[in-house]
Amino acid sequence: MITFLQNVFYLQTKNTSYWFQITKHGHLEQIYYGPKLPIQDPTALIYKRTAQTGSTIAYDAADIYYALDELPLEYSPTGVGDYRFLPSEIQMADGSFVSDFLYDRHEIIDGVISLQSLPTAKATVDESQSLRIELIDALHHVRYELFYTVFFETNVITRKVRVVNLGATPITIHKIMSSQLDLPNRNYQLHTFNGTWAKETHQQIKDIQIGEYSNSSTTGDSSNRANPGILLGEKSATENQGWVYGMNLVYSGNHYSHIELSPHGLLRTSMGINPQQFQWALSANEFFETPEVCLSFSANGFNGLSGNFHHFINHHIIPQHFQEKLRPVVYNNWEATFMDFNQAKLLKLAKQAKNLGAETFVLDDGWFGTRNDDTQGLGDYAVNRKKFPQGLKSFADKLRSTGLEFGLWFEPEMVNPNSQLYKEHPEFAVQLPGKNSVLGRNQLVLDLCQKEVRTYIIENVGKILDETGATFVKWDMNRHIAEAFSATLTNQGEFYHRYMMGLYEVLSQIFGPRPEILLESCSSGGNRFDLGMLCFSPQIWASDDTDPIERLEIQGGLSYLYPPSTISCHVSASPHQQTLRATPLSSRFNVASFGVLGYELDLNLLTPEERKEIKEQITFYKKYRATLQFGKFSRTDTLKSTQKIWQAQGTDQETVAGFFQTKTQASPSYDLLPVSGLAENTFYKMTSKPQRIFIQQFGELIKHVTPVKLNPHGLVINTIAKHYSLTDAKEEYFGTGGLFASGVLLKNQFMGSNYNDQTRLLGDFGSTLYVVSKEEGKEVGQ
Repeated sequence: MITFLQNVFYLQTKNTSYWFQITKHGHLEQIYYGPKLPIQDPTALIYKRTAQTGSTIAYDAADIYYALDELPLEYSPTGVGDYRFLPSEIQMADGSFVSDFLYDRHEIIDGVISLQSLPTAKATVDESQSLRIELIDALHHVRYELFYTVFFETNVITRKVRVVNLGATPITIHKIMSSQLDLPNRNYQLHTFNGTWAKETHQQIKDIQIGEYSNSSTTGDSSNRANPGILLGEKSATENQGWVYGMNLVYSGNHYSHIELSPHGLLRTSMGINPQQFQWALSANEFFETPEVCLSFSANGFNGLSGNFHHFINHHIIPQHFQEKLRPVVYNNWEATFMDFNQAKLLKLAKQAKNLGAETFVLDDGWFGTRNDDTQGLGDYAVNRKKFPQGLKSFADKLRSTGLEFGLWFEPEMVNPNSQLYKEHPEFAVQLPGKNSVLGRNQLVLDLCQKEVRTYIIENVGKILDETGATFVKWDMNRHIAEAFSATLTNQGEFYHRYMMGLYEVLSQIFGPRPEILLESCSSGGNRFDLGMLCFSPQIWASDDTDPIERLEIQGGLSYLYPPSTISCHVSASPHQQTLRATPLSSRFNVASFGVLGYELDLNLLTPEERKEIKEQITFYKKYRATLQFGKFSRTDTLKSTQKIWQAQGTDQETVAGFFQTKTQASPSYDLLPVSGLAENTFYKMTSKPQRIFIQQFGELIKHVTPVKLNPHGLVINTIAKHYSLTDAKEEYFGTGGLFASGVLLKNQFMGSNYNDQTRLLGDFGSTLYVVSKEEGKEVGQ
């Protein structure tokens, strides 16, 4: 995996090569990152230095062609001639910001190199190999340790940095990136995943021209505004073809990515902690560790890159107890009740959820203290005895008697000013002395820089979990951090990073001893969807927006970086609380099925036909759950911008494909459904998932097809609709994998003038799932 020959480091994964060399002056020069090559003389790939460029600084007067500004470097020094974005900025003991880190030594180690203060990817010794390189600034007695880990099967290489002060005088870090990667430009585009609350991870594509670009968060979390993960893809790249690079950060706090194209065509990317409001003092013999960056490359388009990341996350990021472990179907009471509930109301919902097929009941906000609205109670852990007269354990036991597991919502990082905790310990909150605090959702942030605060959370959450026997936790965080200040710190530039280290300590202390509890992270939806949280939380609530048409963009954006097994998706009531859009029950499920399925609606209001539909949905999901959660997920380039196609392929060549339509047309043209990844000469059967068409969808057309003219909005039709529905067109096709790859022509959609049972009734926001399974005993030529 890692070889060192004649001053060149060769890092090899299953399908990629990453090479760099030690220059004659001691810097690390990037040579190549791309499709796998056999180890060989790399001279043909090295950036040539045969002409002097104007306005450059010669690093050595005896070598006028050696200018750092024109070199592709692994980690640039500061103040010695490289004028591009630099990965570090350290004020040295002499007051200068000049540094020149040169190669000193290296070692190759089997397995991973973990950090002491931050989570990192995990692997056994035979799955990975690591490289540790020491660079020394001899003048200032500071050492950089660059760490590389090769995860061979997943085609991922991780990078991180440790800074060590070897001198006797303190130094101050103002900026320290985890990685720098310089590449020749191939007309790349930058893909970022941006948004806001209820509109997370929408893919944004930017042409890269000469100049600088950034992707960052300053909110105290990885943020819904800009996910840490970014992609660089050739402009001609498609889902299945073209060169694509991916980079993501194992960190949940303020992050920063910088992309710069130089006038001479070198593309530099850097990723790490956001330098804004960051300052870290290093005393003698102290060290600082950066978060881990995960790099990957695929020559097979965006699906190839996504597949690398999905495999990597499922096997090297997710807690070991939940790797490849099927996630339960949950019922969450939030949208059904908000905080207005009692034990009897919840148990009634739970019995219905169990009858429909749910496996875990998640009790959301409002079970503690005086928490009857969002102005009070956060920070307190005393169970609300008006809602639970016998306590929470008794309620959990009653739930388990119905056959459901018990899950519980917490928001441990927050406090309401109107709470018992705040009255007793106002110093626990993040506040600037002498200033009236700004609030978000009527709450303040608890100061996780304080040991006492961390202990309070660890003890109280742990006690509730042990008492109730909860097997599922939803961990929420419903505001950004502002007025960052901790009385425990003499250097407030350390606040944001120390807060994040404090959070990781809390999560480790709570869930380390309780590895069997399934943790679902949440932060106002997808405000903290990142690899750092996934090291503790096998799944994350993707968005508070459960409208499936919005979720196509949200989950689709997430899928470029994260596998379906990590994406929590709920079916909710329509019209949706976030958009007021009305969508079919079938589409709500079909979109949510490409992730971890849950339901979050008032079950008391369902009609008998809707109950039947949901029960069939959950049965279908359980049958294909392994494929939908852990199968090979891919997106399909479609002919129409109003349509999307997703598919998940299982290890046994069982595939579930989803055909989604955001907007219909009058007299629509044909629809094509290609299914990729099947064995070319093996026979398969494709079958559409049965789903109901509810009578209301026909509107006033219904009065033209009934023998008696009835008011389509009247009592009779509404009563019939509760107990009767139509079946969408059934489709079944046979053929080889090669045939399905070329695309199946589906049955016609409704054309506006006729309906029969062979017509697909998608309309606006319609969708269908298709199952492709191997036909045993049938061979080509038979």
